[in-house]
Amino acid sequence: MIGIISCTPFPIPCVSYKEECNKKHFPAMFTENYDPCYPDQPVVDRYLPVWAKLPAFAAKPAFIWADDNEDATSSRTALTYSQLDSAVERMARNLLATLRRGDAVLVLASPGLRLVKLLFACQRAGLTAVPVIPPDPARFGPAHTHLLRAVSQTKPSAAVADAGYIDAVTKTAAAAAGGESSGRLAAMLRSLRWLAVDELEREGGGGRGPGSVAAGYVGCGPDDVYLIQYTSGATGVPKPVMVTAGSAAHNVRAARKAYDLCPSSVVVSWLPQYHDCGLMFLLLTVAAGAMCVLASPAAFLRRPRLWLELVTEFAATCTPVPSFALPLVLRRGRLSAHGRQRPLELGSLRNLILINEPIYASRVAEFVRAFRGHGLRAESVSPSYGLAENCTFVSTAWRATSCSDVLPSYMKLLPSARLSPPGDVAAPEIEIAVVDEETGEPVPDGVEGEVWVSSQSNASGYLGHPSATREAFCARVPGRAGGACFMRTGDRGVVIGQERFLYVVGRSADVLALDGAGRRGVHAHYVEAAAFGAAPDLLRGGCVAAFTTSTAWPLSKTEVAVVAEIQKGSGGDHRELCDRVKEAVWREESVRVGLVVLVDGGEVPKTTSGKLRRGAAREMLLAGKLRVVFEARYDDGGRTVAGVRGDEGEEKTGKSAAGWLAGGEGMEPDMGLALAFGSASRRLRLKSFL
Repeated sequence: MIGIISCTPFPIPCVSYKEECNKKHFPAMFTENYDPCYPDQPVVDRYLPVWAKLPAFAAKPAFIWADDNEDATSSRTALTYSQLDSAVERMARNLLATLRRGDAVLVLASPGLRLVKLLFACQRAGLTAVPVIPPDPARFGPAHTHLLRAVSQTKPSAAVADAGYIDAVTKTAAAAAGGESSGRLAAMLRSLRWLAVDELEREGGGGRGPGSVAAGYVGCGPDDVYLIQYTSGATGVPKPVMVTAGSAAHNVRAARKAYDLCPSSVVVSWLPQYHDCGLMFLLLTVAAGAMCVLASPAAFLRRPRLWLELVTEFAATCTPVPSFALPLVLRRGRLSAHGRQRPLELGSLRNLILINEPIYASRVAEFVRAFRGHGLRAESVSPSYGLAENCTFVSTAWRATSCSDVLPSYMKLLPSARLSPPGDVAAPEIEIAVVDEETGEPVPDGVEGEVWVSSQSNASGYLGHPSATREAFCARVPGRAGGACFMRTGDRGVVIGQERFLYVVGRSADVLALDGAGRRGVHAHYVEAAAFGAAPDLLRGGCVAAFTTSTAWPLSKTEVAVVAEIQKGSGGDHRELCDRVKEAVWREESVRVGLVVLVDGGEVPKTTSGKLRRGAAREMLLAGKLRVVFEARYDDGGRTVAGVRGDEGEEKTGKSAAGWLAGGEGMEPDMGLALAFGSASRRLRLKSFL
């Protein structure tokens, strides 16, 4: 059962902006989507009144929320441009009844149309939004670490959440006030001024307060920080990035042009609305005058096929997804709820935007082959690159003018950008340079270096981190006239071919430094991909982490460790599985693995956007905080030195591989003998593998 609430007829997909969009919506005009009749606005929120006053847009859905319930019922709730503009104005007035322009506001509302309205309302009220995924209020633990960080760093004047969430947080904070570990967070939460988003939606819900004004636009100016979004934390502690309203407007205009979006474009997104790409597409929708269909990340994870069903239902022309979503859909996204098969039609897609590098060509090709019969075209694939420090969007390799061409690959990856030829006088909106990390000098094409980005989309820096801001945002290329500032991404890339495709090959922090002369290291994701490919039916995709460790036994050296989650209910010989992983990594990447650790599902730490936290995985392994199912350690010759298997009730007579990695005292077994010792139960025993 599908219900549509407050929904007007949907526009047809955009085949060509000039040939379709203008004919249907603006027949008297023939323009690009950067139309002087609808001039670009300095702040994204200011597009809303423009669209709301136009008859062609006022009753058109700006956002549609798609509920997909486990009982096989679903509904679609629409929010028109006119309704959105009115709601944003109302909520902005109510916010200013309590707060002053420039205040920071912690945004903890649930995903959905309310959150969309609230984010735009903060911009219209001139407030700095700090969106944070609401952690479970019933349990204080690791999930609240980020919330504690955000509260302590941004010092918000208020927190906005659903009324039910506020009530649960207040009760839990009071109950946890005496706890040693949660007392600090409980005190912070109790001290916050809580505002219910339900009340902010009411007409006159806030009255007139210290920040309200009689008339005129009082929202964010282009140079005002309207958003603090945190970096993913994949390679370190998440940092608060200060994004100005002008930078965000520039960023979505650049993305709109790169993807050729227009008012007839239809976007489908289940990405989190709190940061990065999910948040950027809310702004991009409004800047383009398009329509966006939203679903929750939880709904996608519960039933991945929902994503493609929404593309079919709304004839979507654009959809952004992390690259790991493709194999996930292939593995368990074929059937609808309760096994019912709904037909798919994906021919409307012009942009299948892939984010969250690296983007493996083979996985994309497999996905396209699987759904080619449903209309999916290879030329719609739009591998892209972005990061929080540049608002989000940096580049895409999508080629609208050469749809028949297949994107080339390099080192198994698809490109994420096309750079201008050397000496091109036309300055790109977002300039990308690949440079030597030590000198800052540009490297020749074909040579790997660090990716630097310079544009009006660059963020203002990290809140409260002046030294990190100078290091990351104030880089300069030697000898450049004018001395433009570049932002150091920490990512490594290489430019290949006459078309100068940029391939983002990994992060500098995730390069595995290997022992041996002439070895410059290997990017961790290559080891992880090879390890997963050894047994894709037994291991969990995207849940394999590789990193280097230092051992003290039998000799001090650096070795590669692989931690892999196993599929639920997977049985078989775990030692054989470890051997397969080790052999696959050597065969594919010529890298010797010294330790393979199999763990339960959900053990490998990730960011909220699904990126691996390899450093955190290493720390957890060393601290013995991973629920290990089996471990296998190998010597330089690739022989099994020790395997780990847990058996309840057995006496502990050995030492785990985590202890070896920590550099503690180990055993001194006969090197001709392979030893096993248990660890899943943390009661270990020695056993011969002769």
